Order: sequence, then structure tokens, then C-alpha cells
Amino acid sequence: MNLSFVLSVLVFSPLLGIVVLAFMPANKEKLLKIVGVLATLPALLVALGTYFHYQWGKDLNDFDVSVPWIQFRGMNGAGDGIFSVNYELGLSGFSMLLVVLTAIVATLAALASIYIKKEWKGYFMLFLLLEIGMLGVFTAENLILFFVFFEITLIPTFFLIGKWGYFEKEKAAYSFLIFNGLGSAVLLIVIMILFSKTGTTNIDFLQRIINDPSFPMSGELKLGLLIALIVAFGVKLPIFPLHSWMLKVHVQAPPSIVMIHSGILLKIGAYGLIRFGLGIFPEQFETLSVVLAILGVINLLYGAFLAFIQTDFKMVLAYSSISHMGIVLIGLAAMNEAGIQGAIFQVVSHGLISALLFFLVGAFYERTDTSLLENLGGMAKGMPIASGFLLAGALASLGLPGMSGFVSEFMAFFGLFKEMPWIAAVGTIGIIMTAAYLLRAVLGITYGKSHRDFDGVTDVKGIEWVPVVVLTGLIVLIGVYPSVLSAPLQASLETIMLGIGG
Repeated sequence: MNLSFVLSVLVFSPLLGIVVLAFMPANKEKLLKIVGVLATLPALLVALGTYFHYQWGKDLNDFDVSVPWIQFRGMNGAGDGIFSVNYELGLSGFSMLLVVLTAIVATLAALASIYIKKEWKGYFMLFLLLEIGMLGVFTAENLILFFVFFEITLIPTFFLIGKWGYFEKEKAAYSFLIFNGLGSAVLLIVIMILFSKTGTTNIDFLQRIINDPSFPMSGELKLGLLIALIVAFGVKLPIFPLHSWMLKVHVQAPPSIVMIHSGILLKIGAYGLIRFGLGIFPEQFETLSVVLAILGVINLLYGAFLAFIQTDFKMVLAYSSISHMGIVLIGLAAMNEAGIQGAIFQVVSHGLISALLFFLVGAFYERTDTSLLENLGGMAKGMPIASGFLLAGALASLGLPGMSGFVSEFMAFFGLFKEMPWIAAVGTIGIIMTAAYLLRAVLGITYGKSHRDFDGVTDVKGIEWVPVVVLTGLIVLIGVYPSVLSAPLQASLETIMLGIGG
């Protein structure tokens, strides 16, 4: 059966929702929200279908599609020939997991859009456009197509923050656009150099020819291109000191968009580092592994220390995200199977945990108009169920055994201890600090001194049950049965290890 249409349906299915919304009256709040949520379901069903297709022993190559898209005459450096850029979509085990993660978080974030107060039509149209960009990034098989989808994510995110965010939303939106726009510019330069030197933008082909010893590209140029990629994707991850924009976004964006941002958009940075940095330049990546390990430890400790001294719960979670992205760097820097697998686990695990925590902080904010720790004390009296899920999310984030965070942190540090034990030993301080700042914040919110009357404060209700139950369930599932991630990853890991000579 020809399945080459499946990924195009997956990526562009939200477009149908955009078209339907475009013809709907702007004042039909309930109907607009229903259509907005329903428009995310086809992508979710197709993403889950690809996952189970692979789990049942089928080949992900069944979904590959490659058709002519753009042609340039005489642009390939080989005279008067015609250079083609194809429309190419495909999946590996790694990218499939991120597609599934994207589809799940997007649907749950659409449900979390109950907190949006105005102009639902424009909101959901931009939201669905953002989903197209995210799904396209993880399925693109050539650099040009990847860059197009990468750029598509920027514009709707800018407007979703700037129009539907909180008090300093414009400042946060422009900060997001400037930093990520600079990252895009650097990425475009890398793509153009690779294009001019190799005559192709196909990712798999680039990996093969650039690592061919007979290919005429100097080691210095490869190292320079890798450093540029680290800067481009380091903004997205974010790597210290390229992180300041992210703090504003996590505080000022509405809860549903923070779920998307922390759960998916930050992960594009990790995906880019693994797919392009480690995949295309494995030797140069190994050369920089010590630098990356040190940057990872700095991220981990810096984020954890500043999270500990914050008084706003959103800021605690924002610095926590910076700290946890340090674990991704640590795992990659190890350059062995355990470390890389830990880094990929951390990408998926943090996507689920951060989406859960930012949804809950949004729910608290909607009921109390504050996210300050001192004003949220004693919430377990008025919102015992939400407080319970918050505690579960915090325990997962600090790496409690039986939850997804434990698996990823254990493997990333295990990998680094094998290669750079002294750097890994320093990094473990961050794990201790993570437990300290998360328990301080969450126990203060749930069982701390109360400053309010809880009459009229409602607990988790209605549609709010779906995100908290689904996200918590997946976090526990990965924690007790990591094979749901490790089995699909095996082929991708073998390819990566082959590239680095492992």
C-alpha cells in the first residue's frame, strides 16, 4: 500500500481547520473553540498511527515522499546543469517520537485555550499554523524545507505571545522574534554554504558526502559550520548566555502557548543539534564535546541556582527549563549511546513535564490572579487535586524513580560519567539543587502558609481533567516502561553511533 501521502496529511491537516475558521463568524466563541480543538485531532490520529505502524514491525520508510519542488538552472557549481530541491518528508524513530509529542501537546494546548479571553478566531488560526510549522520541522528531509517550516513557527508564535499574553506581552514577543530571528539568520547562512559546497540540501545525502574522506571540505570549515549551528540552535534550546528572551516568553505568554513553547519549540533546538550538528559533523562535534559538557553543566547549575531564588512560580519553571536543557547538552557531550539516549529521553520527558507544570500554573493563575509564591500558599486546601498533580509533576521533574525524568537524567549522567567523570561530578550538584528549588516552591504552594479565603475557588474541573490526566499518565508510563521510547529510538541511535564511530 502506498503510504507516501500520510506525512503530508499529518503536516497540513490543521490547514483544513484554518479554512473552516476563516468562514466562521468571529463571535461564536464556543463553536470556534470546538473547531479549533477538533482541527488538531487528525494530526494526532495520524501521528499515533505512524507510531503503532512502526511498533508492529513496519518500516518508517513506507511514509517517505520525495517529489520535485524547486529547480535552479546552473546553480549547482557544475556548469549549466539544473539543481533541484525536492519536497521531501520522512521519519526516523527520533523524529517520529517528536511528531507524536507535538501532536499530543498541541491537542492538549488547544484544550488549555479555555483561558483565552478574546478573538478566538484569530487565535486558533494562528495556533493551527504554528502546529503545521512544528510538524513540518520534524518531518522535513531537506534543509530548505526544514528552514521553511522553522520560519513558519516564528510568525504565529510572535503574534500569539504579543496579542494574547499578559502585561508585558509586546516586549516578550519582540524579544522572542529578535533572538530567534538572529538564530534563523545564522542557520540560513549555514544552509547556503552547505548548498553551495555540496549541491544538495538532502539531509541524509549531506551526512554521507560530508563525512566521505574524499569530499573536498576543510576541517576548519566544518568546525566553523558546526559552531554556527550550535549558535543557531543554541538560541532555541536555549544555551547560556542565549537564554534571556525565553524567560520573558514563559512569564508573559498565555498558558496554552507556554505549553507549546516549553514542550515543543525549545525541543527544536535539541533536535537540530542532534540531527544536523551531531549527524552531519560528528568528528567536529566530538572535538567540541568538552566545551558542550561545560556549557551543559553551566546551564544546569545556573538555571537551578536562579530558580531557587525566584519569588514567581513562572520564573521558577522558566529557569528550571534552562537547567533541564543542560542535561540534554550533557548527554550529547558524552558522545556514547547512553548519553545520547539520555539526551533524547530528556527532550521527550521535559516536553511532557513542562507542559503539565505550565498548564497547572496557568490554572492557578486563572483562579487567583497571581503566580507569586507567597500569594499561592496553602492551595491544597482549596485545590487539592490540582495540588496533587502539581506535586507529581515536580517529582517527575526532579527525577523521582518511576517517572520519566529519572530515566533521562540517569542515562545522560551515566553516559557523561563514563567519558568525563569530573565534569559529571560537578553537574550532579544541579540535581541536588533541582530537588531543593522544586520542593521549596511546590510545597510552599500546596502546604505553605495560606493568605487567602478559598471560598469559591474551584479545583480541577471539566475539560481541565484531560491535560493533567493524559500528561501525568504519559510521564508515569515512560518512567515505569521506558521501552515505549527506547525501542523506536534504537535504529536512530545505531545510525548516530555509526556516524561517530561508536
